[in-house]
Amino acid sequence: MSLENSQVEVQPLPLAEEGSAKPAHPRVRETEFRDYAQITALESRYGLHPKRREEWTDLWVHNPVYRQISHWPLGWVCEDGDHQIIGSVANIPLAYEFEGRTLIAATSRALVMDSPYRAYSFSLLSRFFNQKNVDLFINTTVNAKAEKLQEAFRAVHVPAGAWDRSAFWITNYRAFTASLLARKGIPGATVLSYPLSAALFVRDTLNKALWEQGDRIDIEFCSQFDCRFDVFFDLLRKSYPHRLLASRSSAFLDWHFKHAFSANRVWVLTVGRGQELLAYAILCRQDNPELGLERMRLVDFQTMPGREALLRPMLLRALKRCQDEGTHMLEAIGFSFEKQRLIESMSPHYRELASWRYFYKASDPDLAASLKDPQAWDPTCFDGDSSL
Repeated sequence: MSLENSQVEVQPLPLAEEGSAKPAHPRVRETEFRDYAQITALESRYGLHPKRREEWTDLWVHNPVYRQISHWPLGWVCEDGDHQIIGSVANIPLAYEFEGRTLIAATSRALVMDSPYRAYSFSLLSRFFNQKNVDLFINTTVNAKAEKLQEAFRAVHVPAGAWDRSAFWITNYRAFTASLLARKGIPGATVLSYPLSAALFVRDTLNKALWEQGDRIDIEFCSQFDCRFDVFFDLLRKSYPHRLLASRSSAFLDWHFKHAFSANRVWVLTVGRGQELLAYAILCRQDNPELGLERMRLVDFQTMPGREALLRPMLLRALKRCQDEGTHMLEAIGFSFEKQRLIESMSPHYRELASWRYFYKASDPDLAASLKDPQAWDPTCFDGDSSL
């Protein structure tokens, strides 16, 4: 099955055809907060879904890394001769831990260029990859047409997990199949959704009984990231010193999911022992409004060593909630091979993605050599801008 992904991704930027005329060379400069209106207008023209002003500015203003760096470009814009913005790419700072040191990472977001100027998209993205004082470049929402741009700057596939395939479970069969048929442009989608949803239900009937097992472990839904998450992350990075981990302190988690929480679009599931966290999972609402598809996506799962099996009951609990609330599906993309095996044990459906989503580039040759090892990674949709 194939469903269109609603995640905001890097805008496709085909270069101009050979021999085509190019307009006057635009001026490239650093983005300023006052550029918001022009940037969002440009994004809207090309089918992106701009963030509200407060949410957009908070990518930097309340970002714990941005607040500690003396100068960090918000991104870069291209201006024409009339000072109108005709291209833009955002530049978001992140912090990672690896082998006892903190790494400064950069992730790009919403790369877009007005059609007559697309021959200059390469020079715009070069500003991102040519930054100094950045240890790691991570881009996690790369689509098929942007892959070549990533490769041109020697960014490579993350070596762990399947980032060109999605696993999913249907939790509202009739609504899901109506959305699927609507995407294919089949007339009478609502009527046809009944027999198709019945067929899918039969396929999944045996798995339905498993969903109740999620209640056998005491799983709680949290409404905030308290001090337990700081203790947990400190133990996590000490337990996996040779694994690249995005910072998951309570401050980073608060910043990352602040607006998702305020819009009731995130679930945080925890398993604990007294005041001690043993594991947590974070799921975000990532719908496709054009198809009327309501979707929860597993964006992160972390646990203490030896307790990876907790992913299964936590997913089962999330599936049950999706079913109770009428959400159409629950999806998981990426993750390490160990976590993928647990996901596969729950008999999901699959859909192929049009590209490998997760690219990275290390500035230091020694770091680049270390990150070639799949065991150095536990990649999730918490990385980059996938869930920002």
